[in-house]
Amino acid sequence: MQIELNGKPHPLPEGATLEQLIAGLSLAGKAVAVAVNRQVVPGARWPTHALAEADKVDVVRAIGGG
Repeated sequence: MQIELNGKPHPLPEGATLEQLIAGLSLAGKAVAVAVNRQVVPGARWPTHALAEADKVDVVRAIGGG
């Protein structure tokens, strides 16, 4: 299947979860926020939140600074 990740096409296996997507992007354990179709999904729901064809996923990484 194909989703839109931060505005660009991104292939994923059928039934992939947000947790699998984040791990595949090497962002597991990092400070990130994820929205699917403009709705923020809490990290606790990533393991069970299955993605669907044409979902629009935005991943934002928090960067500290001062």
